[in-house]
Amino acid sequence: MLAWIMGNLATILICIILAAVVALIITGVVKGKKKGRSSCGCGCSNCPMNGSCHSHSDHL
Repeated sequence: MLAWIMGNLATILICIILAAVVALIITGVVKGKKKGRSSCGCGCSNCPMNGSCHSHSDHL
């Protein structure tokens, strides 16, 4: 078992780093959503999906 871990240490470390980066990105998106920021970074007025992702009371 230890030999397998040592043989794949680089792959294991890269997977851990990538998982941490994905977790940070998801955390940032969730925090931004709670603060009312859109995920695309632009306003909803010119969005073709306007009204689909927010209720009409959010736009007023």
